[in-house]
Amino acid sequence: IWEAPSDAFLDRMEKGLGFPMPRKHGYDVVNAIRAMNKGKVSVFFCMGGNFLSATPDTHQTAKGLAQIDLTVQVSTKLNRSHLITGKTAIILPCLGRTELDQQAEGEQFVTVENSMGIVHKSTGGLKPASPDLMSEPAIVAHLASASLKEAKLDWMGLVSHYDGIRNLMSESLAGFERYNERVREPNGFALPNPPRDTRSFATEDGFAHFTAHNLPDVSVPDGCYVMMTMRSHDQYNTTIYDVHDRYRGIHGNRRVVLMNATDMAERGWKNRQEVQLTSHFEGV
Repeated sequence: IWEAPSDAFLDRMEKGLGFPMPRKHGYDVVNAIRAMNKGKVSVFFCMGGNFLSATPDTHQTAKGLAQIDLTVQVSTKLNRSHLITGKTAIILPCLGRTELDQQAEGEQFVTVENSMGIVHKSTGGLKPASPDLMSEPAIVAHLASASLKEAKLDWMGLVSHYDGIRNLMSESLAGFERYNERVREPNGFALPNPPRDTRSFATEDGFAHFTAHNLPDVSVPDGCYVMMTMRSHDQYNTTIYDVHDRYRGIHGNRRVVLMNATDMAERGWKNRQEVQLTSHFEGV
């Protein structure tokens, strides 16, 4: 996912896919929010995720979304991004990765990249929540088939068996050669990583550069604390799949605050004590 791909990247995409790629760069998240608030965005099409809650400034994001003519959410389950919409809003429910994906040529699998840069198979095993649910590739293929008439691709044929999509990726993306063969190996395959593979760094002097920033000077009033959220097990970005977090030995509940033992002792709080959280932001 890259809003400003290089010409070399786009050239390879054009060669592999057989039709021209847009050359104008898009927006990253922060600049997308700015563009929304300036009235420069007319359609917002969100492939999964929970954009409203994941962005750094919820209020500015909500204000920007409300100015858009059409907002579309392709989603596996309801979230807060469905509550703050454009002037017209559509929710397209889709299959989750945990659900069986049955297409014309049989049961399909998708591929994902983990935190270590390893690409591997992901196959659902659960009965879909509805027989009418479409997969994300199927939704994209139907939209492309209806709108990209100049592209000489058999969009629906690609959906019938996802190997066709991966073959196109092999021809279009560096590091994905023999994609279908390599991803079927027991542990998948590792994407190219120059620092790991060749101890090389894309800097002027060829060395890794490290930057150390000063900690922000945050003045915290007595009785207040700085709070942050963390990733946990059974969570994929903003999608929560279960209430357990085996990384930290937490089971049955995600509404858990982890706190420094000294801070707890100063307030006389005990482990598993119920607390009410309020924010210094008014109304939160």
